[in-house]
Amino acid sequence: MKIKPFSKKQLMLLTWWCSESKNRSYDAVIADGAVRSGKTLCMSISFVSWAFSRFHNQDFAICGKTVTSLRRNVIRPLIEVLHSLSFHCEEKLSKNYIEITYKNIHNRFYLFGGKDEGSASLIQGITLSGLMLDEVALMPRSFVEQALARCSVTGSKFWFNCNPEHPFHWFYTEWIQKASSKNALYLHFQMEDNPSLSKDILKRYQGLYSGTFYERFVLGKWVQAQGLIYPMFHMDSHSFATPPQSCSCYYVSCDYGTVNPTSMGLWGESNGKWYRLAEYYYASKVHMAHKTDEEYYQALENLCGHLPIRAVIVDPSAASFIECIRRHGKYKVVPAKNDVLTGIRQVSDALKSNKLLFSEDCKDTIREFSLYVWEQNARGDCPKKENDHAMDDIRYFVNTVVFEKQDNFFVMSAIR
Repeated sequence: MKIKPFSKKQLMLLTWWCSESKNRSYDAVIADGAVRSGKTLCMSISFVSWAFSRFHNQDFAICGKTVTSLRRNVIRPLIEVLHSLSFHCEEKLSKNYIEITYKNIHNRFYLFGGKDEGSASLIQGITLSGLMLDEVALMPRSFVEQALARCSVTGSKFWFNCNPEHPFHWFYTEWIQKASSKNALYLHFQMEDNPSLSKDILKRYQGLYSGTFYERFVLGKWVQAQGLIYPMFHMDSHSFATPPQSCSCYYVSCDYGTVNPTSMGLWGESNGKWYRLAEYYYASKVHMAHKTDEEYYQALENLCGHLPIRAVIVDPSAASFIECIRRHGKYKVVPAKNDVLTGIRQVSDALKSNKLLFSEDCKDTIREFSLYVWEQNARGDCPKKENDHAMDDIRYFVNTVVFEKQDNFFVMSAIR
């Protein structure tokens, strides 16, 4: 891990609560902005340091979208740093808390996931002396407000960090725009606020995103999505006439429709790239005839031919078609991961890095790329529900297969 001095913005986040700081009277801190700006690790170190400077034998909470992602993205690097600072950390995996001790002081830090509306019930009943919410913009408001209500101990404070979303997001309107009335210190981070990032790494991240995601993740802006969803798609760089001679594995992705079109794509992997080798696209409104599950299954078999298909990734709402595939017993069927915005971002990343390539014969896919747009005047990020069927099956595939195992790495800076 490369050691460098903290930036001015990182130092402010680390020390805002200290007795010598002019910001010590705030009840909360909000850190938002660009990815890889160092805000998460600095905040978690600061949160634990503050807790040990004020409390003994008390309960705190660190929250993420899921406990799994929280352990991976926050807890693991935090514990590494705490150990280097002579803290003793004992993880209680079955009970989802960490017992942390420094000299003669010890406190408990409970881990919670706020992935949906039902998560609010998980944090009810506990009394907290402080709360840190990592990626708070990805959590439902009900969970966040229930968590805040748990902080009833005198001297408790709130800690929020996130990357930007759309400008109508509840956290932006209720906390960032009202930071002053909430008595919250607002710190906006850019990539340049992390001195551990080299110029080459900065350039890599600046080239990784485009459109709305560039404005949010690189520039750190809360902006409305508009225009084409995949403006980075270009025929000259993302299409091919001659497929690879062989592929290491094959998948099929499917967006199933009865009234709406059904779209299936055959994928093969070769040399780290995914090729959409062929497609099946049927619009019942155009052909003036509906098809049964069995007819779509026959179309699936025709698309696959004699290839060894590892799995068929299907729209999770298509229960009858999933059961039809299972009943035939020829292909493994997997309900797709259907997080729309995460999937769109991941498809954007894959296109930007040229991991996805499309046969020139996939006419409906190519057509939809030029027509798939954000819904205008929507109070949030919402793709227009037109020309989105091949786009959905591509998103299912990327979300479920291409990004199934993502490498995560962390950068930090510390004073020697």
